[in-house]
Amino acid sequence: MYNLVMKDLKLGVNPMFFVFPLLMGALMLVPGWLYFLVPMYFCWITIPNMFGQFRSQNDLIFTSMMPVTKKDMVKARVFVIVILEVLHLVIAMIYGMITIRLYPHLTYYFFAPHMGFWGLCFVMLAIFNMIFIPMYYKTAYKFGGAATASIAGAMLFGGVAQWIGIQSSFVYDIFNGTGAHNMALQVSILIAGIVIFIAFTMIAIRIAVKRFLKVEIL
Repeated sequence: MYNLVMKDLKLGVNPMFFVFPLLMGALMLVPGWLYFLVPMYFCWITIPNMFGQFRSQNDLIFTSMMPVTKKDMVKARVFVIVILEVLHLVIAMIYGMITIRLYPHLTYYFFAPHMGFWGLCFVMLAIFNMIFIPMYYKTAYKFGGAATASIAGAMLFGGVAQWIGIQSSFVYDIFNGTGAHNMALQVSILIAGIVIFIAFTMIAIRIAVKRFLKVEIL
């Protein structure tokens, strides 16, 4: 599987997608912005372009000619997706820490970029993976419908979470008020988000493998 991952990273993924998190992450420096949009650029731009590139390169046919199993093909591709997702979030988190220090007295209308917020971002990408990966591996070729459905699911979660954060004073206080300075609470939310991200992605892999085993590669 390691060789499959390296094949994707070196040959399949445009180097620009490794620079992209640095560019989009800089949007975290905009004071009081709707920060949920930052990780969404991964879903909007990176995934469609990356999988379009895989298809144009006939990557599925090429990979199937290698002495690898379908299970490893799925796991390697998902591992690459996760690498890019984590890269987007980690870089955005660094920018977010800079933002908090640049504007220490800023009143946030949307979620502030504290650790708890990043837990929600992990959940948002978990939902994206849970929808996109199994849908894509029905064919391992057509990605448009899977991308549309998964982006819609992630945006729906982000929109509902942000709406609750605005409407509920309790939730607002957790992420923007006194709870934002409760380190134990913030770390707990972040860890919970990471656990959900890992669990959803692993479930998505299992479903995807079962579906991909039924796909006939011509």
